[in-house]
Amino acid sequence: MPRTPWGLGASPPPTPPSSTLSYSSLMRPAQLSSRNGKSDLGDPPPTQPTVGTDLTDIMAQRKITIRELGGCMGPIWSSYYGDCRSVLFMIDASDPTQLSLSCSQLLGILSAEQLADASVLILFNKIDMPCYMTLEEMKALIRLPDIIACATQCITTAEISARDGTGLAAVLRWLQDTHKAIS
Repeated sequence: MPRTPWGLGASPPPTPPSSTLSYSSLMRPAQLSSRNGKSDLGDPPPTQPTVGTDLTDIMAQRKITIRELGGCMGPIWSSYYGDCRSVLFMIDASDPTQLSLSCSQLLGILSAEQLADASVLILFNKIDMPCYMTLEEMKALIRLPDIIACATQCITTAEISARDGTGLAAVLRWLQDTHKAIS
């Protein structure tokens, strides 16, 4: 059973008003950082699967709270939709066996009434791995163009490597632009 900070049977704390939810079915997304020195985002923390929930505050022209929810918490993700303004949804590009589960979880998020107006950034992570699927392969396998056409949300995609920092500066820009637009 996943560890929760509020204990069994208790309600989870409300999501802060200017928040972003980060969903990951396989890997803990690194804080927005870069190991390669191409930006001033700092060193990435060690990564491991998320069990439970983590809160991270980042400064992107203003304070943005990111609540990270592990994939094993999928059945209770809806408890955190509340005042969510944007969603970061991470898909492991190196594990084709989990793509259908990730697609199912994404469809659940996109169909939630509470998230109908949230901006969504789908992150295809682990592009640094030798066996990762290309963006075109993943989009075709989950029929992403069809999903985007039917979704009420504004959906953006990005390829990243949380481990080496590739693409994370673009994620930070997306967060800044998204939270500036909804302030």
